[in-house]
Amino acid sequence: MTLKFELGPGRMIGGSNPCFVIAEIGQNHQGDIEIAKKMIKMAKDCGADCAKFQKSELEYKFNKRALERPYTSKQSWGKTYGEHKRHLEFSHTQYVELQNYAKEVGIFFTASGMDEMAVEFLHELDVPFFKVGSGDTNNFPYLEKTAKKGRPMVISSGMQSMETMRRVYQTVKKHNQNFCILQCTSAYPLEAEDVNLRVIAEYQKEFPDIPIGYSGHESGVHISVAAVALGAKVIERHVTLDKSWKGSDHEASLEPSELTELVKAIRLVERSLGTSIKQMLPCEEPCHDKLGKSVVAKVAIPKGTVLSMDMLGVKVGEPKGVPPEDIYQLVGKSVTEDVEEDESITPDVVESYGKKIKC
Repeated sequence: MTLKFELGPGRMIGGSNPCFVIAEIGQNHQGDIEIAKKMIKMAKDCGADCAKFQKSELEYKFNKRALERPYTSKQSWGKTYGEHKRHLEFSHTQYVELQNYAKEVGIFFTASGMDEMAVEFLHELDVPFFKVGSGDTNNFPYLEKTAKKGRPMVISSGMQSMETMRRVYQTVKKHNQNFCILQCTSAYPLEAEDVNLRVIAEYQKEFPDIPIGYSGHESGVHISVAAVALGAKVIERHVTLDKSWKGSDHEASLEPSELTELVKAIRLVERSLGTSIKQMLPCEEPCHDKLGKSVVAKVAIPKGTVLSMDMLGVKVGEPKGVPPEDIYQLVGKSVTEDVEEDESITPDVVESYGKKIKC
């Protein structure tokens, strides 16, 4: 059972380990490396575990016609889609610079490899783990080659069926034990009705030996926090410095105050999940001492009387007496002392109370 593994040096995920929070910078940096650095620092300051980008080798991700098609959207950075994407793409040298900056700041740094050549570059860059974007989740040659490299993998599942995700699991598992799958719906921004957090539980049943997480594109933080309460071990959210900036991802991204709120809420929920063992806790003892109820005498009960239910009631009593859950154990037992009406029935005045009956 894998269930937990090291996603980055010294940072385990799964099991009882803290949820791993990925701040997806993507291409929200506007093609400006200084903005990218500010976003890395912002992710660290807000409490995220990892700053993540998207790396493409454009001629390997798109064919020529896709790169040459006109792109006249208000979000465009060029006349063609290729010009637009080239504006947003950092060079290998710039990636090294960003990686070094992330090390200085003290946050994990990685990227989604958007094509096989990008994965090769990220492997050479020695990123801690590979992120597989939803667009490549059903790209089985890509998955197999990526899995064989032996680095941990985080795999989103937007636009996929459960049948496809079973194939994904089987394909990766043959070559790599250390991976997790994220529930994801590829819409920007994402409406609550299309989130389908219940898929997390289905993934947990289908793939019980790997951690399950959530990649969200909804507005706000509440749904992502709910995912953690349902057992998500990795949370990925797009981040931005300004939602009004050019780019289709900004609207579905979290600004710094929201990312801070998300991380704080996740850590609070993790604390609140606690243990599955139900018992009275030390913090409850003052309330129990003040308001906890006891069995009391409805009538005066002379010494030697055999107790019956019509003699017994339940009240907040002083001193504490037999707890209400044991009231039926008292029936048929005799009292060893007189008990006045409305007095607590304490364990020491009931014959054989709490003793095991010898056969």
